[in-house]
Amino acid sequence: MIEARGLHKRFGSLQVLRDVSLQIARGEVVAVIGPSGSGKSTLLRCLNHLETIDSGHIAIEGETLASTDAAGRCAYASERDLRRIGGKTGMVFQHFNLFPHLTVLENITLAPMLVLGLSRELAEARAQALLGKVGLKEKAASYPSRLSGGQKQRVAIARALAMEPDIMLFDEPTSALDPELTGEVLRTMRQLADEHMTMLVVTHEMGFAREVAHRVVFMDQGELIEDQRAADFFAHPQHARTQAFLQHML
Repeated sequence: MIEARGLHKRFGSLQVLRDVSLQIARGEVVAVIGPSGSGKSTLLRCLNHLETIDSGHIAIEGETLASTDAAGRCAYASERDLRRIGGKTGMVFQHFNLFPHLTVLENITLAPMLVLGLSRELAEARAQALLGKVGLKEKAASYPSRLSGGQKQRVAIARALAMEPDIMLFDEPTSALDPELTGEVLRTMRQLADEHMTMLVVTHEMGFAREVAHRVVFMDQGELIEDQRAADFFAHPQHARTQAFLQHML
């Protein structure tokens, strides 16, 4: 579903991704953990074309998003293909990014109507079904200001799912929430995992990574330095930096 090879990314003089390679199979849940500033969020944003890589190769479901030739020149697919390939992924951000002037229902139906060309009736039916999935059907007419952080994030998940992506990318979806609100978002994500949604999740929630992820990868200083099955990752971390990080977190 996702193939990334040799990704490099700089912001000015700061190297944020260093030769990062990652493959994710259909239905796999992969957790990405590591200290702040290690390149985790940048990796997600490059896979979703919110950032561009300097070199490397990215393919989504076998279709090339970006590639680098022998001379080191990185080229992206055409704008039309970028939109189509990008539509295979949905992304949930740390800070919700809901439109404050739109109701919950309007937030979820806007993109399917504008981008996919769905009728209002079909878009609203899809939105109502998704609100039922995330346990917020009664909030359809509410505005984001009337929701808790956990409710906002579940609306954001429903909004991403409304585009019917094949892959879901989560960028620290619970880090902006109070601890008591984290559980309701993680339950929604567990449900998606149970339904075999392909998911790449940047997270500090070690319990989620241990219990839900099939694999856990560890990043530090722009490098992906460990990639193991979740059970093995927590029981037998191989890299000294991973061991130190887990001792601190657990």
